[in-house]
Amino acid sequence: MSIYTGGCQCGAVRFRCEIDLASAHVCHCRMCQKAFGSFYAPLVSARKGTVAWTKAEPKRFRSSSHAQRGFCAECGTPLTYEAREGVSIAIGAFDDPAAIAPRHQFGLEAKLPYVDELGELSGLATEDDPDMADVIATFKNHQHPDAPSPDEASPATLSEPDRP
Repeated sequence: MSIYTGGCQCGAVRFRCEIDLASAHVCHCRMCQKAFGSFYAPLVSARKGTVAWTKAEPKRFRSSSHAQRGFCAECGTPLTYEAREGVSIAIGAFDDPAAIAPRHQFGLEAKLPYVDELGELSGLATEDDPDMADVIATFKNHQHPDAPSPDEASPATLSEPDRP
């Protein structure tokens, strides 16, 4: 079983876990749209008992009587969807999100009408955008790198979040 690592934007919350790749999905429901501030929430289920918070645990918000959502209290990164059935983690929070391709969609009743057309939009890499040249020249990234830091090398205790 492969161990996957990840964390929030600022690095205050970090985790490692085993995931069920077949469970990777996007949820279009309105609650997920609001929780992620996006068109949908890309999530994958962690295998029961494998979530280890290697730095601080996320702060949690009870978004419904069924679930709570974890996020970094420092930078606001959405991290988890937690219900009695288990914990799902935001795919974008993993150090290698490209390795976790969504396989299903849920909440189609709230799917925004233009989502299926996003891949057809014209696009440009940041470094190829002439309007970004001045920004790129002075840009300093303050995000945590996509890899565990040395202080995360020590074993962490497994911590399943409180179930709703």
